[in-house]
Amino acid sequence: MSSKITIIERLLSTVDNLIVGGGMAYTFVKAKGGKVGNSLVEDDFLSVAKNIMERAEERGINLYIPVDTIVADAFDNDANRKEVDVTAIPDGWMGLDIGQQSAKDCAEIIKNSKVILWNGPMGVFEMENFQAGTKAVADAIVEATERGAFSLIGGGDSVAAINKFDLADKVSYVSTGGGAMLEYLEGIELPGIKAIVN
Repeated sequence: MSSKITIIERLLSTVDNLIVGGGMAYTFVKAKGGKVGNSLVEDDFLSVAKNIMERAEERGINLYIPVDTIVADAFDNDANRKEVDVTAIPDGWMGLDIGQQSAKDCAEIIKNSKVILWNGPMGVFEMENFQAGTKAVADAIVEATERGAFSLIGGGDSVAAINKFDLADKVSYVSTGGGAMLEYLEGIELPGIKAIVN
């Protein structure tokens, strides 16, 4: 099964800023040598993550990886939690949201963007104690849209998040076809679109 990381790799030629958040971020953190505890990591894609970071640097793309994270000792809303450096997650703990500094950094990048594509939440937003990062990103997208940016929300989780926060009518467009949308934007021919066009 293809990872979103491989889609990110193919999108590098079309973006100025690329924010990596949610569970995907910990693969990049581990690829850089950080300690990720029990966080979600795609070990099969560590080399791909390294390559993405190298290519982004070569092309002058601002690839943003969270600097802090909210960790928990269980995948549970009521678990013990604390904020730590994203590269120093203790053994037995897992990252479930971005930290306060990362939320501020992401919001700043978003507010200064003219075209925004959001595909994937910043944490386990379904749990109240781990939704702050995703909410901060959603609010920043709304503010940027109000300033004239075009904002496209794509994918089931992002759509669920924007709807949970009652902000769907404050962005430019909401698409439920996240993966297909990304492939279309990078120029891959989709059979369904081809059939309609032809």
